[in-house]
Amino acid sequence: MSKIIDAVSIVITCGDEIFAIQRQPFLKAFPGYWAFPGGKVELGDESLFIENKLTMGIEPKFFGATVREGKEELGIDLSVEIQNGNVERIDYLGLAVTPDFNPFRFATHFYRYHLKNKYEFVVDANEAGLAQWMRASALLELFNTGTIIAVPPVVKIIENLGRNPDIKSIPDLNFSYDSENHVPYIESIKSVRQLMPLSNTLPPAARTNAFLIGDEGPRVLLDPSPKDEAEYKKLKNTIDLFGLDKILLTHHHPDHHEFSTHLARDYKVPMLMSRDTNIRLSKILPGYFDGIEVHFLKEGDVVTNWLGRKVIVHEVPGHDEGQLALAPEDMSWFIAGDLFQGVGTVVIGDEEGDMRKYFQTLEKVIKLNPRVLFPSHGIGLGGVNILVNTLEHRKGREKAILEHHKNGLNEDQILEALYEKVDPRLWPYARKNIRKHLEKLVSDGVI
Repeated sequence: MSKIIDAVSIVITCGDEIFAIQRQPFLKAFPGYWAFPGGKVELGDESLFIENKLTMGIEPKFFGATVREGKEELGIDLSVEIQNGNVERIDYLGLAVTPDFNPFRFATHFYRYHLKNKYEFVVDANEAGLAQWMRASALLELFNTGTIIAVPPVVKIIENLGRNPDIKSIPDLNFSYDSENHVPYIESIKSVRQLMPLSNTLPPAARTNAFLIGDEGPRVLLDPSPKDEAEYKKLKNTIDLFGLDKILLTHHHPDHHEFSTHLARDYKVPMLMSRDTNIRLSKILPGYFDGIEVHFLKEGDVVTNWLGRKVIVHEVPGHDEGQLALAPEDMSWFIAGDLFQGVGTVVIGDEEGDMRKYFQTLEKVIKLNPRVLFPSHGIGLGGVNILVNTLEHRKGREKAILEHHKNGLNEDQILEALYEKVDPRLWPYARKNIRKHLEKLVSDGVI
């Protein structure tokens, strides 16, 4: 069981307006997400507690943490504002505990400071790219139109304050689901439902995202791949909450299609994929698609509609020759499959992998510049920084491989030199990456 760390979040309001920030896209934690200032409780925060009728009943360390975080991130001393009479009330909106399937867990206490007069904050640019006062209902509208991404507790606060700016507490801020009968799912962007069944994937990941989209068109489920019969039943129960019209496979790797044909037959729905994916799976698993209606997809095809926008197919080879991605026409989000990983790193290997095409695909998506990227393993990330960093990392790795090759090292020696700090159980996959880099260098005429 992961250790749970205490944290605070400061929801500052004035009248019917709320102060919200968009986290910088280069941050490691929740880049590009809309949120409220805050952070983990630190030793000594209790020393910042002040006696006041507004602070009665608040645990000193939590109050102190809001004061410290307010100074660090917003340039406001909430203790002074209380003493000056600019804080009308402090409401404890509620507690949200990170779910148990997450490796990093926080117990976040949301405190609302309601001001008499708006404050001109000095926002820490290392934390926030955007920061502004706006009506709570306007922030809710941004979420409802798919314009912003936020974690579930923040979404609940936005929804409640957007409907009732005077609300003083919000019950059940926790992310919760029936773990006995359902798989966890979140909706960090409106109507992009991320279902997370356990799957037979590579460590450190344990789950493969199955996205359910299509609120204004066919309901399309991407990459359902529960690890066993028990998880399959939970996934079906979760799908039944929303309905299903089609199943789409992004590519042919097992942790993206196991039990997908069971679902297609049980729900009597067609399956969508690239021709390449169909050929590979039919060769590996003869009869796999027997009795199922199969449609082939290519670049530019429209598969459904999301919030009034067409959802379009993008071909993204490199990790797998037949890999497909989906995005709405305005690039609000991009479901990238295994183009990058929120957990671990991408393997470019076997006969379907091509490092040159992988580089080209990364460059293509970076140029498309979607607002949010969704991987197959992990949560959505704001901006394309992860792709820029992935491309630079791969270029750096290729440069190191080339240098070692020039110095006469063979494949085994390069592996030991570059991956000595990596879990040896992952070395077979690292070897595949090295081999594909060497193939690219030969193809490029460098060696």
